[in-house]
Amino acid sequence: MLHYTAMADTAAARDWLCDPASQVSAHYLISATGRLIQMVDEGARAWHAGAGRWGAVTDVNSRSIGIEITNSGAQPFTEPQMACLEAMLRRITARWQIPPERVIGHSDMAPGRKSDPGRRFDWRRLARRGLAVWPAPAAAAPDRMQFRELAAAAGYTAEVAEDILLDALRARFRPWATGPLGPEDMALVAGLAARFPVDRSRLSA
Repeated sequence: MLHYTAMADTAAARDWLCDPASQVSAHYLISATGRLIQMVDEGARAWHAGAGRWGAVTDVNSRSIGIEITNSGAQPFTEPQMACLEAMLRRITARWQIPPERVIGHSDMAPGRKSDPGRRFDWRRLARRGLAVWPAPAAAAPDRMQFRELAAAAGYTAEVAEDILLDALRARFRPWATGPLGPEDMALVAGLAARFPVDRSRLSA
C-alpha cells in the first residue's frame, strides 16, 4: 500500500513513524532523493492502513506492506523516488506473490478518510511496468446503477457514499475529472472489474 507522508521532509516523517506516541508505522520510507529506509520487517504488522477494506480483506494492516513516500501531496513525485519504488515493488511483489491489482493506495481502501498517495501520483507509470493496474475502458458504458457492484468487483468495497467512492476511483484513474458519475466513469470501472477482479478464486482473501 502506497502513502505520502504529508510532512515537511523525510527526517520528520521518520521521526514521527518511529515515535510510539504517533501510533502509526510503515514498513518502508522513501526520501525525495530515492533513499530507501526499512522501518518494519515485511513479515511483521505495521500500523499504516487503519480502518477500511480492499476486496474481501477487512484487516488490511495484517495483510499489507506499507510504503511511505516523502511528499506533501501537492507536488509531483521525484524521478529518484519513482525509480526506487519500482525496484522495490518488483522485489516485494515477487517475494510475496502479490498481483498488480493488489498494489493500492491508501485512498483506495479508505475512500473519504484518506487521500494519499494523491492525484499527482503516477499510477499509469507503475501499470506500464506491470506493477499496478490501469483500465482499458469498456467499449460500452454500463448502466450507472451497476456502479457500486462493478467498483466492488475491482476492490472498492468500502461502505461509503457513492460520490465518495467515485472520488476515490477518479483520484487514481481520472485525477482531474469533476462532476457527477458519467459514462466515462462507468466504462472505466467496468474495464477494471472485467480485467482485474481482486477476489478471483486463486487470489481469494
